[in-house]
Amino acid sequence: MKHTDLASVASTLLLSLLLPAVLAHGGEEGPHQDSHGDDHKEDTKYPATYFALSEHAGVMYAHIAVMTIAWVVLLPVAVMLSLAKSQYTLLLQFVFLSANALGVVLAAIYSAKAPDLYPNNAHHKIGWIITAVVAAQVLVGLVGRIASASRGQTRSGEEHAFIPVAMQDNASRGYFSSGYRMSHDSGQDSGPASESLRGHSGDEDDEIKDNAFEDMTLAASSHKGRFASKAAKVVSSRVWKPLTTSYQVIDRIILPFGFVAFATGIATYGRFFEGRGIFSGLAHWIKGGIFFWLGLFSLGRWCGSFAEIGWAWNARPPRRGRAWRPSSEFVESALICFYGCTNIFLEHLSRWGGRWTGRDLEHISITVLFIGGGALGMLVESSRVRELLNTTMYDEASEPSYSDEERKRRKRPKTYEFSLNPVPALVILLLGSLMSSHQQPTMMATMVHKQWGNLLSAASLARTITYVIMYLKPPKLVLPSRPPTELLASFCMISGGIIFMASSVDTIDGMIHYDLDAMFMYTVTLGLVGLLMAWEVTVLALKGWAVRRERRVGMPRN
Repeated sequence: MKHTDLASVASTLLLSLLLPAVLAHGGEEGPHQDSHGDDHKEDTKYPATYFALSEHAGVMYAHIAVMTIAWVVLLPVAVMLSLAKSQYTLLLQFVFLSANALGVVLAAIYSAKAPDLYPNNAHHKIGWIITAVVAAQVLVGLVGRIASASRGQTRSGEEHAFIPVAMQDNASRGYFSSGYRMSHDSGQDSGPASESLRGHSGDEDDEIKDNAFEDMTLAASSHKGRFASKAAKVVSSRVWKPLTTSYQVIDRIILPFGFVAFATGIATYGRFFEGRGIFSGLAHWIKGGIFFWLGLFSLGRWCGSFAEIGWAWNARPPRRGRAWRPSSEFVESALICFYGCTNIFLEHLSRWGGRWTGRDLEHISITVLFIGGGALGMLVESSRVRELLNTTMYDEASEPSYSDEERKRRKRPKTYEFSLNPVPALVILLLGSLMSSHQQPTMMATMVHKQWGNLLSAASLARTITYVIMYLKPPKLVLPSRPPTELLASFCMISGGIIFMASSVDTIDGMIHYDLDAMFMYTVTLGLVGLLMAWEVTVLALKGWAVRRERRVGMPRN
């Protein structure tokens, strides 16, 4: 199995893979609730936060604004250009690094002047780590660009360009005329039927492209300069293959990683989840983050991402060989089952050593639902199980006594060609229904839980209507069918995930302390989600534009 396929799927589901290490429901039943009961934190006891700190607030606002532009606006465009093998990739990456560096400088200035209200917070560590990761990725791309330029691999008139050039035509599909490719080339290509996040041509093309790195034997001439000579040596060494693989993996995981840094920044700014409050924070913010990214993932599928493997509500394109390609419903069911299997041991973590309560058993029952629902969903998606269930009819159909008309009637239904599995949607629907009626210690918490519970339920109902549409009119084309109900499902899933994160104990206490009602969070979230969805569609469209432009540039001219 190719690393590019695995890394691309992992980019959208990264937060789900963090569950066994850090997931704990904690919730409102932890010690924090015991100390407050039905009352929120008294004003005299509420800790000082950066949110309420007026000194040097302008520097912090500037830091937030610059980092938002860098990670929400610039980086997604740079990632899409990198996946499209665009010649503008390095330019956008360096613009992002410049904006990120400015944000780091502003944060350092603020930290030097403001008191340390949240000692040893995770945001500072994660910020430095993710900055180093992105800088290393850009350095790998720059080395590959310089090494290629030193051998004259760029187009005529662009030998001294600062940005990478992807010489791509219909025959080479991402190769240079000499057989080399750029360091940022992921070994993939987006076909005309799918301008997806990770389009690729086929098994043989991927195999050739992956081996292209190993076959590079660049030797720099003495007049190319010392740095070009060193770059050529790196490219021709054994370490180049792991470096390019890391580059491709970072392209797929850097946005979820940035989301983690952004979330920890919010927690630090509001001084959330100190002490044992971390359990409630991890429970709500990780699970809310999963629904948030699942909504973005669903919107990407609607736009046409992953159409080459049949995940964009389209007919699955034929593929060479018999390689197993799971459906998106199988992946969703597997993650649901995985969540249940891990979380069942963590429901009592915030009360470790204490007595079990009825609420603990309620949460255990929800995890059992996830285990059973996920396992059922995987069985429904298994073609092997389907064949076994059809054993009797297959035996009868093999008898020679049947006429041609009868044999024709016993062919596989058209619905076998795509997934109609409502089990993942059913599990989310039940979760939303249960949590919207979940008893909470305060009226504010009850309202917020009801908000995200209703949103998740609405997302599940919209997905169910999608299945009805697909059943009545199965997709026959490889182009994305784009059912309108998936836009509704994506909107409700993203909004529900954000409000899920806002339903933790510390965030509810903060809303009460600063006199913010539940509708404030609800309306602000819905407005921001609308903008975010519009931006995602725009970014994916830019990726498609970049792919087409590189094809036009790489076409031979008469």
